[in-house]
Amino acid sequence: MDIVQLSPLALKIWMDEGRAFRLLDVRTDEETAVCSLPNALHIPMNLIPLRQNELPDDVPLVVYCHHGIRSLHTAMYLADAGFENLYNLQGGIDAWAAEIDGNMIRY
Repeated sequence: MDIVQLSPLALKIWMDEGRAFRLLDVRTDEETAVCSLPNALHIPMNLIPLRQNELPDDVPLVVYCHHGIRSLHTAMYLADAGFENLYNLQGGIDAWAAEIDGNMIRY
């Protein structure tokens, strides 16, 4: 299954429209202390196999990390586990900060 790459602008449009979806932040605790997206569920990538039962399967799931690599691998893992409607935030939170939220701290 190919994971759909969702651009930061497309995600912003989803947010502005009030579209139903769930954000999944797979970064480390240290990274989320620097910055995060609002209302994101934080489950570090290494804990996904233990906590995937916490993830909704009735709305699209947008997975993100720092640059979009770990989140893509997580989304592929979740697809193999049977999840559908998976999206990867293209470029991660760094691209979000660069393209959407210039006030967000980048690291």
